[in-house]
Amino acid sequence: MSRRATLPGADELFRSTTPSLSAVRDSLPENSPLAPVTHSPAPIPATTQKKGVRTTQRRRVTSVESSPSGREKHDEKITVYLSPEELFELDQARLVLRGDLGLAADRGRIVRESIAVIIADLQAKGDQSILARRLRGQ
Repeated sequence: MSRRATLPGADELFRSTTPSLSAVRDSLPENSPLAPVTHSPAPIPATTQKKGVRTTQRRRVTSVESSPSGREKHDEKITVYLSPEELFELDQARLVLRGDLGLAADRGRIVRESIAVIIADLQAKGDQSILARRLRGQ
């Protein structure tokens, strides 16, 4: 006799324990407001049928839309690596905003606001913007 415990497989662990939505709809009478409505699916253009490629439209940010998104769910993500000093400065800025100015903002919000300010400056001043000057080392 083995001392190892017998565990269920993945199929058993992740099986559905409730009826699926389609099974519930199929059992409803046709005149029920919850009965399935058949729609013909809209044709999908051939260019958007790629698997694994996001098909969001590119959008140009105008000066009217240049305010950052603020506190909402974001679908896009980037990873930024910071030195310990840069992370310390970011946290210090967050604490100054909260303690001295009474503005509660998380690190992501501060970064989004900073990006919005820098991009607005770049669009307004171009070659003389602070971003261009800092990247040139001036």
